[in-house]
Amino acid sequence: MSEDDPALSPAEELALARLALDSGDLPHAAAHLAAALARTPTLPEVHETLARIAAASGGDLDLFPLGQRAFVGAVVARAHLLAAAGRPAEGLDLLVAATAHAPGTDWAGVPWVTAPELAGRLDPERTARILMQVCAAVPDPVPRAGRAPLSPYLTLARHAVDAHPRHPLLLGAASALARRLGEVALAVTWASRGVREEPSKLGEVWLGYAHRSAGRTREALAALERAVAHDPDDLAVYADIAGTLADTGRLDEALAWTDRALERDPTFDCAVHTAHRLRFLRDGDVAHLVALADFVRDHPDDSHEHGDLAECCRSRPWLGQVTPAGGAMVDALRRSSASDGTPGAAVRLAAPEPPSAMRAGAAAGLDVEVTGVAEPDPREPRRATTCQLWRYEGGTAAPTLPAPSVDAAQRVRQLAHPAWPHPPAAYDAAVGLATLELGDLLGLLVHPPEPPDTALGRVLGGQDPALWVRCVQVWACLGLLHHRTDEPWASSTRRRVLVELVWGVEDWITEAALFALVTAAWVDPSVRPDVAAVVAERLADVAEVARERPVPIAVSLAYLALATPALDDATAALAHTLLDTATATSAPGPLRRLWHRLTTLFHRP
Repeated sequence: MSEDDPALSPAEELALARLALDSGDLPHAAAHLAAALARTPTLPEVHETLARIAAASGGDLDLFPLGQRAFVGAVVARAHLLAAAGRPAEGLDLLVAATAHAPGTDWAGVPWVTAPELAGRLDPERTARILMQVCAAVPDPVPRAGRAPLSPYLTLARHAVDAHPRHPLLLGAASALARRLGEVALAVTWASRGVREEPSKLGEVWLGYAHRSAGRTREALAALERAVAHDPDDLAVYADIAGTLADTGRLDEALAWTDRALERDPTFDCAVHTAHRLRFLRDGDVAHLVALADFVRDHPDDSHEHGDLAECCRSRPWLGQVTPAGGAMVDALRRSSASDGTPGAAVRLAAPEPPSAMRAGAAAGLDVEVTGVAEPDPREPRRATTCQLWRYEGGTAAPTLPAPSVDAAQRVRQLAHPAWPHPPAAYDAAVGLATLELGDLLGLLVHPPEPPDTALGRVLGGQDPALWVRCVQVWACLGLLHHRTDEPWASSTRRRVLVELVWGVEDWITEAALFALVTAAWVDPSVRPDVAAVVAERLADVAEVARERPVPIAVSLAYLALATPALDDATAALAHTLLDTATATSAPGPLRRLWHRLTTLFHRP
């Protein structure tokens, strides 16, 4: 259903419709009327003009044609003509289609839809189907701000239940709509009446959902279990029961239900998604999420879209978001931002920090003094590399590479974001960088462009300047994963460059490159042993260095290790040790609150 950008105001469209009508040009009158109706669907003057067009044309429906890309205004106008011609059920079908196209518009807020006598003229089963179409078109539940445009459908449901008080399908469908619109008590009442009139699987499911929305878990589970008794082969209900149990913390019972479903059909998508999510919630092992990602990749034709993987990864370090940087330089940057920036503020460091952090501090106008060098020297690569991104003059780091092209900078500004649904989704999103040259991708790592002039860019630049730099570096490294993908992994340019970056100077780029490798392991099972080995070696090196001096990237690399598919137990235990040590020596502060705000405001669905 198309909806072109309007060039004229509704009043202007209405005036043109009247002029065309007066001149007998009905097609043009209808076109302008549809344009006005699309923007002001409840305006009385629009409906008066529509009535005049209907009278002049004899109710010609062809003035408002339907097609593959029907204009929403024409669809709604046709709905009103159908109702006027004594075919209100067909008209309601079209109004529901408009609602599915734009749920926030009050398409049904007209007298004929909310008239009490309409419900008596409609077959109750047809009304139930219409209400079910509305439910399928809107979120569950509908946010409070979006309920008003849908209230005419609830009014229709009330009138229909009054006219047909013992129709079980109508009662259940009305309950489903009431629940979505926040009328939970009414939903329970209607669903209960429907089940009393005619016990059925669908009726019990509606009742179970209503009880669940009302916070009555025991009653909800009882209804859903009765639904299973009606139809033991509907495995979606097993998943609903498991989800309801999990919501109350009863994970073992929930998993027993998913196991029952999987015994009947090991590939049933709802049960597979729910089972992996619950197993992850129970023990925190990322292997469950990796298995779920594999299932999603291998079964692209699931019965419907699932959010279990994204739900589990949301707000978790590296699984769903960039991990905040640590270290004295970053702390100074955040203090400077919190005080609206103090150009020239002095920062005294006992040893050089990651070069990306030092560059961010200099860009923010901080006066940085490095008084010493810790050993092992953080300015030296951890292994020999041909991919040298930084050079040092004392404690000052400078890029060795030229700035990236304008096109590369613009592309990463459009993509870079601190959150993603899960690693495979981040990989897919980074395909927009696939055609960039290697030099541009490396240049982005040391010459991050300014954040975009968007809400996200302003918050990132103003609240945590380090975070924008990290976002650019993460997405540039994800872009490297798409570089020359025709090359076999083991000898590929993308692997060689990323591994060299991982073992280069201790920097935020180390984290970004390692995340890219971990992401490669998520999307390609054949590279998992190789990536797990790289991660294990790098984390062991971090632990060794941490015995001699602080390692600002240690916590982040530990989280990356725990996000790595097929990681060995010893490395996982080392990662937990590093995290436990960091937790014991730090306290929550403003950073945690800032990070929660950022990921809440700008989370990608």
